[in-house]
Amino acid sequence: METKKNVKRTVLVVDDDIDLLTQLRMQFETIGYTVITAEGEREAEKVLESTKPDVAILDLMMENMDAGFTLSYHIKKKYPDVPVVIMTGVTRETGLEFDITSKEERSWVKADAILDKPIRFEQLLREIERLAKK
Repeated sequence: METKKNVKRTVLVVDDDIDLLTQLRMQFETIGYTVITAEGEREAEKVLESTKPDVAILDLMMENMDAGFTLSYHIKKKYPDVPVVIMTGVTRETGLEFDITSKEERSWVKADAILDKPIRFEQLLREIERLAKK
């Protein structure tokens, strides 16, 4: 699946899994995205001081159990139009499920999508393209 050739988007990918960061960087760069990576919430906050990404992809659990939710909140406060996708393995590991289909859930989860890990790149890309069209 390819992104539109004439649109060069910048994606911020935040995860404490270095292998996943490397893999996503290579996959996004292959299809023409500019990629900025951060290994956690604090590092991402520093990036966001001077950079506005076109989309942000965040792990849920990093330095803290809710680091992805906190970072998503900060991104949406500073850049409300930036789509945020949270990736999580929480459901698989704990049985807890997060959903943003109701108004109540969206009021506290400041993300546009939540995807369960493991995620296929094609699935992630489809979600980003869907959010970009909104």
